[in-house]
Amino acid sequence: MPLSPKLEAKLAKPYAPSSRIDDVFAGNDLTFITDENGRAVTLFIGRRRPDGSISGERYVRRFKYEADGTTVKSSHWEGKGKVTRS
Repeated sequence: MPLSPKLEAKLAKPYAPSSRIDDVFAGNDLTFITDENGRAVTLFIGRRRPDGSISGERYVRRFKYEADGTTVKSSHWEGKGKVTRS
């Protein structure tokens, strides 16, 4: 399932570096992890359990860099499958 453009726009904003952010978007619970530059790199979306974990889907963001190795040329989100806990 691809991410909606509105959710991608929300995740494209800069956040606190190297942090975990819990949020809600369009009736789904979100948890995303940011890298040292404050870019969202891992996303869990679904229903939050009482212990704070998410039961739903996991996505990872992949970056393509310019020749200098630091400037981001483009990025996309890859679905990595279901996340569930027994």
